[in-house]
Amino acid sequence: MIDLEQLSKICHIVLDMDGTIYNGNKLFDFTPKFFNTLKELNIHYTYLTNNSSRNVTQYLEKLQGMGLKGTKDNIYTSSLSTIDYLVSERKEIRKLYVLGTEGLKSEFRESGFQVINDENEEDPDAVIVGFDTSLDFEHLCKAGYWIKLGKPFIATHPDRICPTDQPTLLVDCGAICASLESATGRAPDKVLGKPDPGMIWGIMDRNGLKKEEVAMVGDRLYTDIEMAHRAGVMGILVLSGEATRDDAKTSTTRPDLIVKNIEILGELLIESRNQ
Repeated sequence: MIDLEQLSKICHIVLDMDGTIYNGNKLFDFTPKFFNTLKELNIHYTYLTNNSSRNVTQYLEKLQGMGLKGTKDNIYTSSLSTIDYLVSERKEIRKLYVLGTEGLKSEFRESGFQVINDENEEDPDAVIVGFDTSLDFEHLCKAGYWIKLGKPFIATHPDRICPTDQPTLLVDCGAICASLESATGRAPDKVLGKPDPGMIWGIMDRNGLKKEEVAMVGDRLYTDIEMAHRAGVMGILVLSGEATRDDAKTSTTRPDLIVKNIEILGELLIESRNQ
């Protein structure tokens, strides 16, 4: 049963990106229409992604290259969530061994952290693991070495695979961490990104929003919808990415609403305003 009254209160949508508005490097055909609907209804939005392989500037370039509008202020990534965590709760950590892309490393440097490379003689304060599309065996082993020695082990997000429109499987941060856990006997001390509710709470604080005014829209039950539940906001599952309707039926994490894609969600938002 669709709760149109609940939908009618939504004035800010937190949007997952990969699998929701695009797949890999291909924008879904229905995405422009959805954003036109949001504009017509005066519904604001924030792009949210667990993919830490790009920094905010790179994401903005990607979105604009697809013809979508956005600014740095309405893009929030697991990289930024990790930085916020370090700044607020782990102030003693300043030197990082980062298993990730140059985009991820630059995000940390711009926030005042020192990124240790394999040539540095000094020890890092912590190991950060992200979605490393440039994964190198030597770097993986070095990360494992520091983790085995007891350095704080922090993951930017838990995703096991990253959606793609290419004939391959993209091994994501969660799977890389599983490899390190198997080798070292240690799981990450902290996993940021979705489903950590802090990502949504931060968006609410910055925009002066109440829980009933926010909806989280995404294609994954264990990150997008789980985070919505933990944050106390509406969780909307789209079937354009990873999760299927059968997955939703068997999952302990139940969406508040399931739609084929964001185009259908746009139509429901219009209907909720016209009831």
